[in-house]
This record gives sequence, C-alpha cells and structure tokens, in this order.
Amino acid sequence: MASTIRLVFFGTGGSWPSPERNVMSIGLQVDSDVLLFDCGEGTQRQMMLTNMSFMKIKKIFITHYHGDHFLGLAGLVQTMALNDRKDPLEIYGPSGTVDILTKYLSIGYYSLTFPIKLYEIEGGEILDFGDYTISTLRTLHPVPSLAYCFKEKDIPRIDKKKADQYRLDSKILEKLRKEGAIVHNGKTIRIEDVMGGIRRGRKIVYSGDTAPFSEMEKFAEDADILIHEATVESSLEDKANQYGHSSARQAALIAKKAKVRELLLVHISPRYKNANLLEKEAKQIFPNTKVVKDLQEIIVRVRKNQSSE
Repeated sequence: MASTIRLVFFGTGGSWPSPERNVMSIGLQVDSDVLLFDCGEGTQRQMMLTNMSFMKIKKIFITHYHGDHFLGLAGLVQTMALNDRKDPLEIYGPSGTVDILTKYLSIGYYSLTFPIKLYEIEGGEILDFGDYTISTLRTLHPVPSLAYCFKEKDIPRIDKKKADQYRLDSKILEKLRKEGAIVHNGKTIRIEDVMGGIRRGRKIVYSGDTAPFSEMEKFAEDADILIHEATVESSLEDKANQYGHSSARQAALIAKKAKVRELLLVHISPRYKNANLLEKEAKQIFPNTKVVKDLQEIIVRVRKNQSSE
C-alpha cells in the first residue's frame, strides 16, 4: 500500500481555456510515480507551477480525443525529449488512440529519446499495475470516451500483539504481506497468523466527459473521491445531456447513490467566471462537494475506523 496518494489539478475547465481555468488535466501521485489523467493544452506549464514533476510521469490516461483533453500531449512529449528522458512512457486511451496519437506525436522536428507505448481500451477492462489497478468504463459522449477508476489494492492489517509474539519487525512483516508465508527462526508463519482484518485500498474515480447514466453509480461505488464533470448548472442540463455532458446537480445525484466520501466537480464551462452556483446546487444533494480550482492539491488519506472484515 502506498504511503502517499496525492491529487493535483492542472486544469479544471472544459471546452477551451479561460482566465479562470485551464482545460482538463489531473495528476495522481502514488509515492514517487505520477499518473496523468488527460492532458489539455498548457498542461506542462501548469505542472511547472507545482511540485509535481512532468519527468516522473509513468502513465497517461486519456479519456477521449476532444481537444480540451489531449492537445497538451505533443508539447509535453517534446519537452520530455528535450530534457533527455530515457524512461518509457505508457499512454492509454479509447479506440482510435494508436492512429490519432501516432500522427499527433510525430508533429514537428525533434528526436524522441525514450520509447512510447500506446494502448487502446474499449471499456470494461481492469488493468493490473501491481500495487493498484485501473478500471475503465465507456461513458455517454459523442465520441469514444472512458471513465477511469484508480483502486489501491487491499492489504492485510497486522495485529501488533500477534506480530510481537513472533518477534517480527517491519521489514519481515512487509515480506510476509507480499509472500503470504515465510520461514522465521525455523518456523513457518502465515499471514493469517498475524492478521487483524483488511486495510482497504483508496479508490478514486474520474468520470471524464459524460451524460449521467446508472452504470457510473456502480463504477464509483464507495469511492474515496469521485471527480465528476459538471459542465453547467441545472437549468442547462437538458442541452448539456444532448452533447454528452452533466450538470452539477446530476453529478451530485450520482455521488449520493454511489455513496462516495467526497465529490469534486471539474470541467466547468468557461461561461462561469464564478462556479459558486454549481457548488451550491450540488451541495443541496450531496453536502461533501467542492468545485476544484486549478493547481489545487489534495492528499487522499487511508480511511480510519475501517471494519476488520
């Protein structure tokens, strides 16, 4: 289980940049690794205003290929090359990813100094990356579009009294967690011998662009954080739904039904210089709601008082 999981919002607006908000991009730091969800134009400069390094990005997950979600990729990749990056970069996205990004990332005269691996996802997959998984869901949008769910894997809770009986220090306990059983002082010890329940991993869901639909409720169920688009206020939601978008009110209804801990609203239309109305409408349904601002950082903490199931 990671010691630190941190979110940084590089862009929280939709459609086009405004003086108030850049377009969509979210960094998720898992210890020293950085995952990037969407990469709207200007993402790399926004990153430079934070302490999250673009050179540490391991994986990029694109929700769809409308410009406000991916046009920052070419510049970001070229800057990585100019800084002599060697580590491979993985980019995941919906159908069309290989064709679109192969063409887009070849723009301009520059030499790539690191390998880029492109992966197309249909929706419904669960990608296993060791300590965490990324699940995907096809959303309701006019072009192929995905929602992503980051889920840290559950780990056994250690009962200190039981561990002390075997004289196990932290390094040995970590080995026991990974291997399930070890031989210590001539005796076989199984993880069940020192368990005190399960510590549930943190769960973060990002909707991408979508009209509201019931599958999102199941996808986001019991999430620590649901990051959901909230393009407009409720008076404009019918038109927004026609174009594959949601209102703040509708996002709050999903959060309530999914029983998430916190709702963060993004993809705010540039028509709103002040998004207080959107937050107010959502809070009436789901009180633990915030409209996120550019460059805002959030530490995602392990839940306290978890059950010992």
